Amino acid sequence: MTHAHRSTELKGYGILDSDNEPEFDSIVREAATALGAPIALVSLLDEHRQWFKARVGLSISETPLSMSFCTHAVQQEGVFEISDASRDDRFADNPLVTGDPNIRFYAGVPLRTQSGSRIGTICIIDRRPRRALCAEEKDYLEALAQRVMMLLEDRRRRGVAVRLA
Repeated sequence: MTHAHRSTELKGYGILDSDNEPEFDSIVREAATALGAPIALVSLLDEHRQWFKARVGLSISETPLSMSFCTHAVQQEGVFEISDASRDDRFADNPLVTGDPNIRFYAGVPLRTQSGSRIGTICIIDRRPRRALCAEEKDYLEALAQRVMMLLEDRRRRGVAVRLA
């Protein structure tokens, strides 16, 4: 799927650059707590950036796509994991690895629309290398991704804050 197609579908949700919403914030807090990660995000990918609809443990609200781990996660099914980003050729020179927030571990699941587009991820991040998630942890993260999509679909059905550019 092209960045443009994903971006068009994402814009249909009217979610980009919207205010914090407790339902999304509670999901990232739950992910961080349950999976023992200092950082958890709901990351949405438009044509040029990843924007964080909800975040815990990270102060920035977006990064360029060129630095995004999530762009890799949306290209596959299921959980995308990196045990130690500093030892992975795809990420070792990434500014998010070499500098703040010093990402080492990443696990993300695509947020899939009803039409099959992958518009972002829910992910957990750690500043230290970690073992791979076990099957139950992967299932849990995938269930959280489904909850995020249910919230997005409900939000769209209700017409909440639809602002098309």
